[in-house]
Parts: sequence; C-alpha cells; structure tokens
Amino acid sequence: MPSSVGHALAGAAAAWTADLVPGDRAWRTAPPTASWYRRAGDGLTLACAVLAAIPDADLLFHFHRTFSHSVGAVMIAGVAAAAWAVRRRAPVLRVALMCAAAYGTHIVLDWLAADTLPPYGLQALWPFSSGWFISGWDLFPQTERRRFLSAATMWVNTKAMAQELAILVPVVWLIWLVRVKALARLAAQVSRGNHPPQ
Repeated sequence: MPSSVGHALAGAAAAWTADLVPGDRAWRTAPPTASWYRRAGDGLTLACAVLAAIPDADLLFHFHRTFSHSVGAVMIAGVAAAAWAVRRRAPVLRVALMCAAAYGTHIVLDWLAADTLPPYGLQALWPFSSGWFISGWDLFPQTERRRFLSAATMWVNTKAMAQELAILVPVVWLIWLVRVKALARLAAQVSRGNHPPQ
C-alpha cells in the first residue's frame, strides 16, 4: 500500500482538480504575488492532503483497510466537509467535492497497490458490500509497517516511495500548472470587477 506522502500528494491533486470545476471560485483566488501556500489553496488544500492520508490511522486500531477505506467513508468525509463549509459560509458543494475527492484518492491508490498481507485488498464498497477488492495491477509497491526502524524496512519503504513519487509528482505538477493558469485568469476577472459566470 502507498505511503502517507503518496496519499497526501494524491489528495492535494484531487482537491485542485475538483476546484477547477466551474462555479464560485472567487473566494479562493489569490494574487500571483501571494505566498505559495495561499496560491496552493491555504488550509483547505492542506486539509485535503491530510484527509487523503488519514484512513491509514486505522493501523493504530488493527482494523486496517476496512470501513475507513470505503465509499461509505468517502461519503462521511463529504458530509462532514459540507457541514464545515456551511459554518464557514464557503461554497458547500465545492468544498464537499474537494474533500470527498481527496479522501477517495486513498481508496483508489490502495486498490491499485500491491497487497501481500491477507485479507488482500480493501472493503471499498462498504456499507453496500463487505467484500474485499484489489485491482491486481500492483502499480504502487507494498510498504513495510513492521520493524519500522530497521535498515531493511527503511530500504523497502524508500524504494516504494521513490516509485510513488515518480508516478505522482508529474501528475501533481501538471494539475498545479493548470490550476495556477485557471486561477490567474479568475484573479484578473475579479480584480476588474467582472465575475465569471456561475
């Protein structure tokens, strides 16, 4: 299964992609002179990166890859994000979509990953099915979570993370470039007082 770094990168990319959907984005614009953090989406992008990695917290409770790795959990993340957006007076559907998409990347990456520990796969369709699903494509190698500080484990995880980064960084970079270009056009429209069509 992928590392937390890979999951966080995929979550940020999904959030940025969901944020490209037409609609009310003026609340998220930042001028080109703003800090990288602000142009990247401030705390919402960071929250989406954390949401994408958080399903693996179930390792602490010894029920890894069950309901926390499912469409049910994605729906819960989306509803929780919508409730947060209502309180913050942010666009509810946009925030819910961004957060649910970020959480959902965890399920997709794990489904595409190698899994050498039974039961194989994840309960991706919970609560609709208690079956275990795995693609068999092994796009991302298995990471080792036992004997975490041993040299052998560090070597296995370093190689796995290098492969994850080789796959995910170009995708994240491309989405970042598209996002920057789209938000630059939006910032120019907002500064001129022209609001984009809703």
